[in-house]
Amino acid sequence: MTQPKHTSLKDLARVLGVSVPTVSRALKDSPEISRSLCERAKALAHEMNYRPNPFAMSLRKNAPRIIGVIVPDIVTHFFSSILSGIEDTAVDAGYFVIITTSHESCEHEKRNIENLVNMRVEGIIACLSQETTDYAHWEALSDINMPLILFDRVCLPQRFSTVIADGEQSAYAATLHLLDSGSRRVAFIGGANHLDIVRRRKHGYLEALRERHIPIEKELVVCRKIDYEEGKKATEELLSLPHPPDAILAMNDTLAFAAMEVIRSRGLSIPQDVALIGYTDEQHANYVQPKLSAVCHQTYRMGEAACRLLIDQLRGDCTIRQVVIPTSLQIRESSMKQARP
Repeated sequence: MTQPKHTSLKDLARVLGVSVPTVSRALKDSPEISRSLCERAKALAHEMNYRPNPFAMSLRKNAPRIIGVIVPDIVTHFFSSILSGIEDTAVDAGYFVIITTSHESCEHEKRNIENLVNMRVEGIIACLSQETTDYAHWEALSDINMPLILFDRVCLPQRFSTVIADGEQSAYAATLHLLDSGSRRVAFIGGANHLDIVRRRKHGYLEALRERHIPIEKELVVCRKIDYEEGKKATEELLSLPHPPDAILAMNDTLAFAAMEVIRSRGLSIPQDVALIGYTDEQHANYVQPKLSAVCHQTYRMGEAACRLLIDQLRGDCTIRQVVIPTSLQIRESSMKQARP
């Protein structure tokens, strides 16, 4: 399968029956070109999804092949490790990577897409922002034949290849571990319910409760936003219930560390009063006391897989694939309740 190409000035010139320099001047409203041809050139450029290439001069020789990446942030170890996997894989394949951040904003995300397309990147790898509920700007990339791979927070798997962690299975295993370690009322703190990643992890948590014939209590499930302050508020609400939880499964590291702060501020012990499991990496889980039991991602491998999928598309293989990267549950001090004397 031949990889679709961007519309070029040469393509416009061929349709209009004029030279490339003439089309270029027409698109810039040069006074040397008739108004009629200027208007025809602009209309055709719009119809054929032509976009000017700011790197045109450098493309004459020795120009790098470029792919774009959009992440919600680059501060967390989760995303920085994924970016390392993407960049190393891209460089090995002869590509240069441009990294942009949405800052968890849908508008920033749209702007990043626009900028990357205007830069003529050959393809895009992205993770959705928390605000993104409408996917029209992602669907529009198909209309201009822009290869797209989504990772972690994804959408439209029938249209785009994706790379995700085994969120449902990992939350299921973590919840069962809490129950098997002496906890009886396990709460779940997640992000906004429209996010695919939240739905998957929450479903795994609920399936574990159903398997153990434990009634599902809505007040023990708090899903709002993946944010430290929101995580603290959620934990405060849970611990203020008439029958508070004796364990919490937090769906990412930000929420897990927020929960840990609130539990301690109330003079409660972890895990004896409230057991805790988060989603984080090996390094950060060992920095805190007690050491945090956590679902650990293979983040670098996620980045590698996403970049390989994109390179496969750029080389002509446009098969839609959903890749699931296994996680591992690392049991440490925060989840193992001790028998009371």
